[in-house]
Order: sequence, then C-alpha cells, then structure tokens
Amino acid sequence: MKVLTVFTPTFNRAYCLHQCYESLVRQTCKDFVWLIIDDGSTDNTKELVDKWKKTNLIEIEYIWQENQGMHGAHNTAYDSIKTELNVCIDSDDYMPDDAVHKIITMWKIFGSENVSGIIGLDSYTDGKVIGTNLPSVPMTSTLFDLYHKYGVTGDKKLVYRTELTKRFPYPIFENEKYVGLAYKYHMLDRDYEMLLMNEVLCCVEYLQDGSSLNMLGQYRKNPKGFAFYRKELMKLPFANSKFKFRQAIHYVSSCLLDKNFQFIKEAPNKVLTTLAVPLGIMLFLFIKTKTRTI
Repeated sequence: MKVLTVFTPTFNRAYCLHQCYESLVRQTCKDFVWLIIDDGSTDNTKELVDKWKKTNLIEIEYIWQENQGMHGAHNTAYDSIKTELNVCIDSDDYMPDDAVHKIITMWKIFGSENVSGIIGLDSYTDGKVIGTNLPSVPMTSTLFDLYHKYGVTGDKKLVYRTELTKRFPYPIFENEKYVGLAYKYHMLDRDYEMLLMNEVLCCVEYLQDGSSLNMLGQYRKNPKGFAFYRKELMKLPFANSKFKFRQAIHYVSSCLLDKNFQFIKEAPNKVLTTLAVPLGIMLFLFIKTKTRTI
C-alpha cells in the first residue's frame, strides 16, 4: 500500500485541474495515490480524469458526489482514504516536483503516533513563501500555537495521519455549503502536536472563483456552518480570552444572519457572548450591506 494520499476536492475546475495532475506526474517519488473528490461538477471533469487514468502514469481514484461544499468533499475523502498519511491539494494548486519525496522522507525519519502529522509551507506560483517561514525551534507545535504563540502568518500545508482525520467529521447543514475546515485541525490540536518542515509542499494560485476570495458571501450564505465553527472555537481549552471574544463576535453575527435569536442561550460562554453582542451586530450589518446583491 502507498504511504500518502493526495486528495483534491474539485467543482467545475476542469479548466485548471491539469496543473495539479501534471505536477503529480512529475513527482520524483510515486509512493502516493491521487484521490479526486468531484463535488458535483457539471463540466468535463470526469472525462478528463478518465483520460488520465488510462495513461497509468500515477494511481488515481475518482469519486463523484452531489455538491456538498468543500467540507463535504473533505468528509468523503477522509472516509475513503486508506493510506497512512494524507494531504489536500486544491484543484487550482500544484506540488513542487519533490514534495511527495520530502513528506515521506520526513515521516519515515521523525513520524510517530505522538504527532498528528507535518506542517509545511505554501508558496505563490512565483516561489515566494506565503506569509512567514516556520520556526526552526521547536521541532513540533500545534497549528494553533504556530499562529498565536510563534507569530507565524500565512497559509501552510498540512499533512495528517489518516486515522486521526477520520475523527471529527464536518456537520452538513441543509442548504449550506461551508463549514470552516480548521474545525477538525483545532480538535486534533487538543491532543497532538505536528512536525514542522520548512519546505514548500504546495504552490498556490488564488482564483477568482475560489472560496478564500469570497468570504463575506460565504458568511451570508452559510450562517449555520459559521455559527457552529465559531462556537466550537470558543470552547478551545488552550485559547485565550481575546481569541474567544473574537469568535464570539463572529458567532453573534452568524446567528443573526441565521435569524437565530437564541444564540446567548446556546453559547458555550454566555458572558463573553453577551459582551460581544454590540460588535456582533455591527459585523452583521456590515456583511448584510456588502453582500446585498447575493
């Protein structure tokens, strides 16, 4: 069995998916499976993948499902993965030619059941690292501490042990398509640290139809998912009050967007949530104004 699954959620991205495929074909180490979760595409994604599978240059698995959004595609991926490790490479991104080799080498030397995986770097397509590098010391950290203790900024690439990512599935809310993916990562942070590797594992291109560039619209369309996400972050035992207060503001805003006026009663920290109400209302009004046409 292969060591790593590279999984790619995709939705009507046939026009750019070839970049990811070509980068995987170029990998110096082929000890991986490419799992494509087609989240309800109506373009020619399946035909494209069928053509690639016939070349047999890399091992490809393909799953089509009704559209559930990114978190639903992740749920399907984690349910299906059989390898020890997994990493998500989005449909508009690609891997440097030696990325799989670096992941597997790092894991063979330092990997154990005491860590949940590896944190590596993302770069832009010009090779510039997104945000900051990782600290050289310590060798392990939780994802939360990386940003809130060591001052790291920018998106990073996460490689996880598959048996752990099968835990904490993302909830699916009717008529919604988004729950913050970091929910699962923060849940795993409660019990495990991750190995830090200052190597670029993914080259990122932020397309105009990507969710990261349309966040206000996501807030408006997916209030239940965001309220759930913020509520869970408010419960984190290692988070400070400032972090939790910020989550409370977003929680209030999302509940108002959902017309759920029981949010204080349902909040994990009622005092903090009550204090967050004025700013939550302001954020709610800002989102409503900016997304008026949605």
